[in-house]
Amino acid sequence: MAGLSKSLEQKLISDGAIDADTLELAVEQCSNTGNDLIDHLISESFIEAKNLASAISSEYAIPVYDVSSHNLELSPVDVVDQKLVKQHKALPLYRRGNRLFVALGDPTNNQAITDIRFQTGLTVEAVIAEIDKLDVAIENFFKAQEEDISDSLGEDGADLGDLDIEAVDEDGGGDDAGAAGADEAPIVKFVNKILLDAIKTGASDIHFEPYEKSYRVRMRIDGLLQEVIRPPANLSGRLAARLKVMSKMDISERRVPQDGRIKLKLSKTKAIDFRVNTLPTLFGEKIVLRILDPTSAQLGIDALGYEEEQKAIFMDALHQPQGMILITGPTGSGKTVSLYTGLNILNTPERNISTAEDPVEINLEGINQVHVSASVGLTFAEALRSFLRQDPDIVMVGEIRDLETAEIAIKAAQTGHLVLSTLHTNSAPETLTRLINMGVPAFNIASSVSIIIAQRLARRLCPSCKEPADIPENILKEEGLLDVGIPKEELEIFKPVGCAKCGGSGSKGRCGIYEVVKITPTIASMIMEGKNSLEIASACKEEGFNDLRTSALRKACTGLISLEEANRVTKD
Repeated sequence: MAGLSKSLEQKLISDGAIDADTLELAVEQCSNTGNDLIDHLISESFIEAKNLASAISSEYAIPVYDVSSHNLELSPVDVVDQKLVKQHKALPLYRRGNRLFVALGDPTNNQAITDIRFQTGLTVEAVIAEIDKLDVAIENFFKAQEEDISDSLGEDGADLGDLDIEAVDEDGGGDDAGAAGADEAPIVKFVNKILLDAIKTGASDIHFEPYEKSYRVRMRIDGLLQEVIRPPANLSGRLAARLKVMSKMDISERRVPQDGRIKLKLSKTKAIDFRVNTLPTLFGEKIVLRILDPTSAQLGIDALGYEEEQKAIFMDALHQPQGMILITGPTGSGKTVSLYTGLNILNTPERNISTAEDPVEINLEGINQVHVSASVGLTFAEALRSFLRQDPDIVMVGEIRDLETAEIAIKAAQTGHLVLSTLHTNSAPETLTRLINMGVPAFNIASSVSIIIAQRLARRLCPSCKEPADIPENILKEEGLLDVGIPKEELEIFKPVGCAKCGGSGSKGRCGIYEVVKITPTIASMIMEGKNSLEIASACKEEGFNDLRTSALRKACTGLISLEEANRVTKD
């Protein structure tokens, strides 16, 4: 209970603002009920709010601020936690550098000032406001924010507050995060709507991005980022706080990046995981969510887009008792799905399968998955060493980043284990030269690597609106469409149009473009001889292995993707 100093009580009585008996009665009533004395004096009309504010101002030499004329759009919404605003009746007014001006009914409320200073890390400058006007201003402060969020939600946000959400620890535990911030219902609904919209549209990533005077949310759909909404910029902090609560991060830490996970249960049998990362930027925290759909790892190899010859090579390598399968490509090219598809094919009760991943993206039942963490000394190399002492049949290394990991992986492949891994290179031949440049002996590469798969993801043409493309013969020849093994009269080249089913983009979903190279005796000899990637690429073509460009053009010739898309993903 906030009280009044003796000198302030005497001033109120001497000024005729309240008589001594009434003040004594009010103090006694508050002692019994635990109510705030200043609130009680105003609510029971024992004293006028204006007279009380004037007396406090005179006593403590603190100015009175007329909050009824304050422009609430100037208040820094994302600085002070809503709970503190309500608890202490403290309205943030302005921020000037590291100073925060706050309107209080009782500036002697040191607990309010301490709490706000601790939460914001700012120096708090208190001014006095008339209690009745302050109550109205705080109510309008919250109402304006809810209206901003409701406008962003539209009519679809009515029933989005009760999704079953769990924050997931990296060690696999979970906490209910759905009820967190119950008093932030509009923000909860807004974030839930964004998550559900992303799932419905098949997005792979969601970007929450704060700028100086604006805020935007973008989604990566079919490989391209698209802006979906621009909520009010003053919601930046609240959106960040909500996402951090959902993913079990430290909401008070805004200076360093953080990682977390969210599990969104859509039904009893279906759940979607989100990998969450925060990044401190100039105007707030940018937060990116990677959508991890477990069903994507269970598509089956036929759904990935391999040609029959490529599929046969991949399947044959998977069923070998030992050797190394390398999958290569840039970030976002579908390497993880290819790896998990292979692991699902191999996942039987008779096999011991272990994976080292950074991070573990999708949980696979029956497979021992290890989250690599360099900060505690658990590197890919350390995990791999441990796997080899655990009687493995199949080992998956998320990425070969250094010579140590490469040497252990190759040793495993040479001693009766099947090893799957990835590298960040542009083509299969370049993968071989990358390993050599790392310091791996050419003999070890030639004797351990079974196949290399380079891949990209291309936007698939919408089947509902695609139209035949009229391409002159000279362009067909120039682009190489007449050299992919498909007769000219059988070419079916289409272009994107756009319709309601594809959202006007002309594309719907993605398909894989692959270069699958088996290490034949000829290619093994070239590795041993130290041939460069261009020479190995020429040999791969002579052996009948299509490169990425040819594979993309073949898909364009059969109407799966457009020629423009084939050029986008494979043409230098």
